[in-house]
Amino acid sequence: MKSEYSRRHFMQNTAVSSAFAFNAGALSAAKAPSRRVRVGVMGLSRGLSHIRSLLGVENVEIAYVCDVDRNRLSRGKAEVAKKQKSPVKGVTDFREILDDGEVDALTIAAPNFWHAPATILACSAGKHVYVEKPGSHNAAEAELMVKAARKYKRLVQMGNQRRSYDKIIEAVHRLHEGVIGKVFSSRCWYRSSRGSIGRGKPVKVPAHLDYTLWQGPVPERPYKDNLVHYNWHWHWNYGGGEMANNGIHALDLSRWGLGVDLPRRVTYTGGRYHHDDDQETPDTGDATFDFGESMAVWSGTSCHRRMQENLPFVAFYGQGGSLSMTGGNSYMLYDSKGKELEKQSGSTGDVPHFKNFIDAIRGDGKLNSEIAVGQSCTLWCHLANIAYQTEGALDFDSHKRRIQNATSDMETLWSREYRKGWEPKV
Repeated sequence: MKSEYSRRHFMQNTAVSSAFAFNAGALSAAKAPSRRVRVGVMGLSRGLSHIRSLLGVENVEIAYVCDVDRNRLSRGKAEVAKKQKSPVKGVTDFREILDDGEVDALTIAAPNFWHAPATILACSAGKHVYVEKPGSHNAAEAELMVKAARKYKRLVQMGNQRRSYDKIIEAVHRLHEGVIGKVFSSRCWYRSSRGSIGRGKPVKVPAHLDYTLWQGPVPERPYKDNLVHYNWHWHWNYGGGEMANNGIHALDLSRWGLGVDLPRRVTYTGGRYHHDDDQETPDTGDATFDFGESMAVWSGTSCHRRMQENLPFVAFYGQGGSLSMTGGNSYMLYDSKGKELEKQSGSTGDVPHFKNFIDAIRGDGKLNSEIAVGQSCTLWCHLANIAYQTEGALDFDSHKRRIQNATSDMETLWSREYRKGWEPKV
């Protein structure tokens, strides 16, 4: 069955997928599409992809790269030099980027605990921001980021790049148009085969790493040999486990496709089953999100790929059939008996999402994942993690945006403790 989706309708709707956008007049200095946009990149692991993607957008200059690890800083500068003739400055403290009045935007690929503090400081310094998922470490930060974008009138895009994939946009609009009838539920899956992170040993901080600045806003913890640069994900002090690491991608599509906002009830059960190590967050678990007339489920297993299970990334179930999305830029339609009716595929990559960000800075279009949209789904993840850590089911008031049956432990987990002087303020 050939898609009946109208190209004209698709193009019209692509431009309105953000819940908030600035009037072009508010960006009068940036209205010309040909205007050069100068950017600083913070965090040079995932940030290397930021560099490559930004340099794939016309008339963008990487003015700064930043990392607290000088080895990574060198790699970042070398990555820029592959395609950019003008010199790039390398700094270990991102606040030097914010001090440069000629820089238009900061992209943030640092760890989760840096997302909100860096975004808020960048907005207050007059910079637009592209911040990686999940965008915040906790629910209170999610609110502060949106507040900062509004107060300082800055464009803030969250890095859930599938929001800019043409076939995913098409699939969501078709769901909203009723291609499988009324949609009742969505299921999401994540599977990986991560090994043990072991038991960390206190060791001397490597000479190339500024560990104090790496910690930044989080309370002081001794350096250990299995934390930096990736295993912080599995410690509550720094990250949000697989839910915030990968769950956010699929759940964002689930929220978008279902056409819902915030859940009325959240559960998350599971545990750390596979390895006896330092990981605090679950390696296996199922989270449920109830909206009254529909529901979403996320099932994660990070230490067993379950190769025999041919599962999609996200699936939607409706009165007239189902629609499945892969982890890339494709979707499949099925009838109510499971017969495949149609498959649509497109190219993947981060360039479209960065181009959307740069275009918006220039006053040409709206953000595909404006921070209020992004943080609404991130809040799902925060609520799920609170439910997991308190072994409870959360009843949530979506209007007041607060947990109705909150215990003292739940209220504590809504925010966090900060290192003195780093408390985010708007």
